[in-house]
Amino acid sequence: MEFSELIKQAEKVLGYRELSGSAEAGSVAAAILGANGKVYVGVCIDTACSLGFCAEHSAAAAMVTDGESRILKVAAVGEGGAVMPPCGRCREFLTQLHPENREALALVASDTAVTLGELLPFDWKAGGNK
Repeated sequence: MEFSELIKQAEKVLGYRELSGSAEAGSVAAAILGANGKVYVGVCIDTACSLGFCAEHSAAAAMVTDGESRILKVAAVGEGGAVMPPCGRCREFLTQLHPENREALALVASDTAVTLGELLPFDWKAGGNK
């Protein structure tokens, strides 16, 4: 599956919405292609007390709920369809879900994808080794 299709899937759920006076969601959406061939989507949830989570976390939760943990590709978009590379917390979180997720491709710009391992060159789980 091409990244363009993952972006289309993420854009289907993208859209800001206020949940309450102290929480909002949907300003970033993500799509993950699992090793089982399914696409999982999610949106960010932002809260006033910083207990929210990123769109990648939401999509990964849907994937794990479905019994999958291996990621082949991940893409996230913000307003206007701008590609949003995974933050450090997401990079770390996604690589911990399956030993092979360091090889998953993450879209970091509209025309650039790199592995999660490349985004975490000194991963503590690898003993500092690439």
